[in-house]
Amino acid sequence: MADPATYRPKAGEIPTSPGVYRFRDEHGRVIYVGKAKNLRQRLANYFQDVAHLHERTQRMVTTAASVEWTVVGTEVEALALEFTWIQQYDPRFNVKYRDDKSYPYLAVTLGEEVPRAQVMRGAKRKGTRYFGPYGHAWAIRETLDLLLRVFPIRTCSAGVYKRAGQSGRPCLLGYIDKCSAPCVGRISVDDHRALVLDFCDFMAGDTAKFERRLTKRMQEAAAEMEYEQAARLRDDIEALRRATEKNAVVLGDATDADVFALVGDELEAAVQVFHVRGGRIRGQRGWVVEKVEDISDGELVEHLLQQVYGSDQELSGPEARDAVPREVLVPVLPPDLDQVGAWLTGLRGSRVDVRVPQRGDKKELAETVRKNAEHALMLHRTRRAGDLTTRSQALREIQEALDLESAPLRIECYDISHTQGTYQSASMVVFEDGLPRKSEYRSFSIRGSDGDGARDDTQAMHEVITRRFKRYLTDRLKANDVEISAGEDPEGDDPAGALPGALPGGEVAADAPEEKTRFAYPPSLVVVDGGPPQVAAAKKAMDELGITDVALCGLAKRLEEVWLPGEEYPVILQRSSEGLYLLQRVRDEAHRFAITQHRRRRSKGMTASVLDDVPGLGPARKKVLLTHFGSLKRLKAASVEEIASVRGMGATTAKAVVVALQTLPR
Repeated sequence: MADPATYRPKAGEIPTSPGVYRFRDEHGRVIYVGKAKNLRQRLANYFQDVAHLHERTQRMVTTAASVEWTVVGTEVEALALEFTWIQQYDPRFNVKYRDDKSYPYLAVTLGEEVPRAQVMRGAKRKGTRYFGPYGHAWAIRETLDLLLRVFPIRTCSAGVYKRAGQSGRPCLLGYIDKCSAPCVGRISVDDHRALVLDFCDFMAGDTAKFERRLTKRMQEAAAEMEYEQAARLRDDIEALRRATEKNAVVLGDATDADVFALVGDELEAAVQVFHVRGGRIRGQRGWVVEKVEDISDGELVEHLLQQVYGSDQELSGPEARDAVPREVLVPVLPPDLDQVGAWLTGLRGSRVDVRVPQRGDKKELAETVRKNAEHALMLHRTRRAGDLTTRSQALREIQEALDLESAPLRIECYDISHTQGTYQSASMVVFEDGLPRKSEYRSFSIRGSDGDGARDDTQAMHEVITRRFKRYLTDRLKANDVEISAGEDPEGDDPAGALPGALPGGEVAADAPEEKTRFAYPPSLVVVDGGPPQVAAAKKAMDELGITDVALCGLAKRLEEVWLPGEEYPVILQRSSEGLYLLQRVRDEAHRFAITQHRRRRSKGMTASVLDDVPGLGPARKKVLLTHFGSLKRLKAASVEEIASVRGMGATTAKAVVVALQTLPR
């Protein structure tokens, strides 16, 4: 653990302006991001007597090895930059928002020439309007199926749309009048876009206009004795009503609002939000928050609003208005209310009111959302009873069993996979604080000393550990070079942050490029899948590279024994031990990931083509050739001149193709 005094900047070096600050650990990893109205005043709070700090803040400042900051023009800019950095670095000491599910949206791809309505999950894309989120994808499809009677817009994939255009025949939806079939010209592209915009207006809450329009057309058709047309319009009106009645009106005056609720304790909290559009609940979303930093409910609400609306910073126009409503109703006001309101107003393009509901329907709805949050927290605790405590216990048991100086907060596990020695692959999975960190997973193709793969699993393990820690030493050397150049003082002084072994501190630019060092962070513990031979191979590789500060063990499958380097007997953990359970999870995840990578390599190798080795013939030109001739058999029968006549091919490449195909058996 570091002493915060070793990297504390001089008070005069820290500006009193608003800004964003980052704490880094000894390996340069960002572990905490925060913002401040007054950087000097805020940072001073972290460098007081450690005994007076909150327990979680103590852990953060003693884990850190440097601090740096960026000055911004306004507090609103600080809010936006803080969110950007939290998303970029995923600091371990910042509060974590875990979606309890991946929520689906009804998305309309207005950025395409012929827009399409579909179910989408994940990050929002520019040029696409989103409605929701919905609790289930089937709810979107049910609503969409009803509305396609009135708004027959495109819902097919690009491949289906292209094939329909080529064949001149629409898909089934076109034949049953649930698509206006722009693919075959039944409706022009401009008229289809107008229909799509009407659909978006309806989904945004402007429902009465379309019902009035259809009612008028139905009455006109009935007056002209076109009863079949009038009956179809009647059914369309009923479909619209069924689609809107799925969500009861909860707020009058067609209010657009997001209603948040928060329920929890010192360790974790459940968050729920109801998305109300046009007075109706259009979607619901929930998170479970692990409070890894000392934070008040107001600050938690501020971070929550960043989480919900921060990903919409690139949106504009109707997309932004759909994402950010006029009113944001919260259980507790954020401490920087004016800045949060100004930030949301900038995202929406018009005024956004952030407040706590005091009376009436909005307060009743907020109470309903709070009850949902209570229920979500109860379910979370039932499913993951004592999860935080259990993970801490598991890490502590591993520390005691392996006689480590501290709990292994970062564990890396390695496994080898192959088919009778072919397509040899290895995996590296990473667990931090007892949870998988999938963005850090890596896979290796085993080369062997002669390039044809390793002789056995021990040689493969030696190669993988060697390659991983060679990269670590290289990346650490790069980081040290940056430290030296950044820490040099032209006056010859040695300021805080430029001490030997410390990382550079001080002011940095907001857009300063971050060095990509994929293997710069060493694990606390390396686990290999196997017994004494695999452990010995990994130990030999680490000794050859001079790695002495990383613990090593192996987990043998048969009896679940933990083997340490050079030990004659294994360490036996109780079958009910949380530490053993965590090691098993790490090992099993490494095995799963290794098999996945191996199967991918094997599948690619088994589908190799004789054309792969033709010089100058890449994937695109291979595709053009096979499309032109229809099959490899016809291509083999073609002459050099016929191949050279294909678009993008030349005489030299055509001759090479013919030579390659001549090696095939007849």
